[in-house]
Amino acid sequence: MAKAEGKYFEFDGEDQINPDFLETFPFDSPNQYIMTETDEFSAVCPFSGLPDLAYVKIEYYPTGGKCIELKSLKYYFVSFRNVGIYQEGATKRIYEDLKTVLETDRIQVTTVYNTRGGFDTTCIEGQTN
Repeated sequence: MAKAEGKYFEFDGEDQINPDFLETFPFDSPNQYIMTETDEFSAVCPFSGLPDLAYVKIEYYPTGGKCIELKSLKYYFVSFRNVGIYQEGATKRIYEDLKTVLETDRIQVTTVYNTRGGFDTTCIEGQTN
């Protein structure tokens, strides 16, 4: 729970993020570059209790012989919706969960958060080369 200007906002802990939602399908083209993006990501700032909204770009090569199934990715992202997690931590968590399920080191996750308090924040975790 966070206190913001006399108001209290409740949010869930990071244990509510559900990587079990992530599903893959077999794909045999380890040199194909894949980019998936959405502007529908949201979580909660644990400092203010206010929503953080972001554009997310996932870039990877399916060297593990798998691709991410997009409906499952959407469900995974929705599991962040009421979770209190800092922007940098959310980016790292998405990267780690996708790297694990895709079994690839050639993955990069970029988050570009909406302006908050006059600050623009972009986080990048991983690399594709």
